[in-house]
Amino acid sequence: MVFKRVLGSLGVGGPVVDTILDREPVRPGGVVRGHVRLRGGGSACDLEHLALELVAELAAGVETRYGGEEREGGVVFDRLRLSGGFRLDAREHRDIPFTIHIPWETPLTEMSGQPLGVVLGVQVELAAAGVRDHGDPEPLIVRPLPVQEAVLGALGRLGFGLVAADLRLAHIAGTGQRLPFHQEIELTPAPRYLHDVNEITLTLLAGPDGMEVVLEADKRGGGPGALARHTVRHEGLERRDWTGQVDSWIRALIESRATHTARDGRPGAAIAGSAGSAGSAGVTAGTAAGGAVGGSMVAAGLGDALGNLAGLGDLAGLGELGELGDLGELEGLEGLEDRRDLRGSGAEEGGRG
Repeated sequence: MVFKRVLGSLGVGGPVVDTILDREPVRPGGVVRGHVRLRGGGSACDLEHLALELVAELAAGVETRYGGEEREGGVVFDRLRLSGGFRLDAREHRDIPFTIHIPWETPLTEMSGQPLGVVLGVQVELAAAGVRDHGDPEPLIVRPLPVQEAVLGALGRLGFGLVAADLRLAHIAGTGQRLPFHQEIELTPAPRYLHDVNEITLTLLAGPDGMEVVLEADKRGGGPGALARHTVRHEGLERRDWTGQVDSWIRALIESRATHTARDGRPGAAIAGSAGSAGSAGVTAGTAAGGAVGGSMVAAGLGDALGNLAGLGDLAGLGELGELGDLGELEGLEGLEDRRDLRGSGAEEGGRG
């Protein structure tokens, strides 16, 4: 991992810094463990501080419009200070272990083993000789929580298809969103709804107690959109009829959209596409609209992800919440040194450049 500015200020033969992550995928609200490996150079040097940052990559030309801190092509959405100043002797070997808690609203990077085109990483910040620098981010893989899988699986069984999963640098009004962005999962409608709606946009805002489900119909269509919010808890997943519940949400959303259309006297957006097989109806690869993070085209075949989730049945095999560890244990960050939470504020400690 190269820190050109810092190591250049220390002269030739400066220290070597590397970040080693446990490569197990993580779920929102979970933890990532690893260690930072320091190797002294040809002479002793004084390091001012060492920190870890969670970063989401930005698409070219996108600017931060809400919270967070934009830095070197990414938005930093959480930060953990590992140590203050210390002296690294010549040829000294030092490993600094860490445990960093992943925010509950951290977006998903994979669904049913398929990458979603969202790029997250853990990067090191090193300060020495009055200069701060950052290494290349180590990729972070985030998979759905059981409650997220339950909602996504129900959509797959109903016949909705996945188009794209982008990050939007904006806040959803009326929600408890804390991060500077939220993930939007764009879906083509199930065959039964092809004549009612062009596209459904889904956002899953997880928290320690449950999850906010935000649904929006034809957000980018020619007619008025409609938005609905629902709250579900982590407990009792296997006792719910998720297919029926999610279908009722969709029907209510479409009815709300129709009401808005009739009241405003404007027609809804034109219906595009044709009916397809359940689980992949009308699936196409899509690109992120302006203002998206990591707005790359979704990989071919990604539309099968929701279809794969359709096989979840009665949620057996989703994994009990115990697989995530004690959920209560994930709420705090006890034992972490001088953690700075940038969620929703974009502020940093004084003296940060």
